[in-house]
Amino acid sequence: MTDRPRIAFQGEPGAYSDEACRAARPDHAPLACANFEDAIAAVRSGDAALAMLPVENSTYGRVADIHRLLPQSGLHIVDEAFVRVHINLLGVKGAKVEDVREAHSHLVLLPQCGGYLRKHGITGHVSPDNARAAREVAERGDPTHAALASELAAEIYGLEVLARHIEDHQTNTTRFLVMSPQADMTRRGTHGMLTSFVFEVRNIPAALYKAMGGFATNGVNMTKLESYMVDGSFTATQFYADIEGHPEDANVRRALEELGYFTHKLEILGTYPRDPARD
Repeated sequence: MTDRPRIAFQGEPGAYSDEACRAARPDHAPLACANFEDAIAAVRSGDAALAMLPVENSTYGRVADIHRLLPQSGLHIVDEAFVRVHINLLGVKGAKVEDVREAHSHLVLLPQCGGYLRKHGITGHVSPDNARAAREVAERGDPTHAALASELAAEIYGLEVLARHIEDHQTNTTRFLVMSPQADMTRRGTHGMLTSFVFEVRNIPAALYKAMGGFATNGVNMTKLESYMVDGSFTATQFYADIEGHPEDANVRRALEELGYFTHKLEILGTYPRDPARD
């Protein structure tokens, strides 16, 4: 037990989200949750003060389901965090790389080190969570089975690091969002601010083109724009966007007002300091 406030994450102890919590919020105690919904529910119920949610990886791309969950969560983005994802081959005590025939990890992680696995003739197997894969490899005690996970997971589950940093791309990084029950519009980050929001355009010709025009004419830099279906419909599309700036900035205010003319739904998910790791 701890008297520190808790920060919820998806996965088991030793997951990369656990690493993100420890790095970004060392004053909080990480709380492991079975899935993203449970991590969000922990914050809404008061069991945790914050949630740490991954949204995208530089190698794999968007984390599935997150953009669907964010608008429904009732939570607000208060920070972003970038974690350099070092993938390690973890085995039981005494095992060697040449002993390993099967490597277990999360679906997202396996393609990130596909080159290494092919080179060493190792077959990848999907696990619900990379830290769970490490725990199960430790429980199995078979040197032909390994896990792809963090060094933190190796420490927690008593495994040996057979090979370090085997990811295919040396810039492999995951972006996380820190979620809170309350929005905080008072801060002004020393590296600038970001604002995230979702919107649906009206069903008129060139609606998206017209909606985006306000950001260009007002000099607002849009760093992300993604679309996804709403309720499984091919005709209903929602957009997720990140822009640089604060809604109280004159140019951002004008751009959002202009966006409102062409949308029938606009929801700001959070305004938060720009992480210097973006550079």
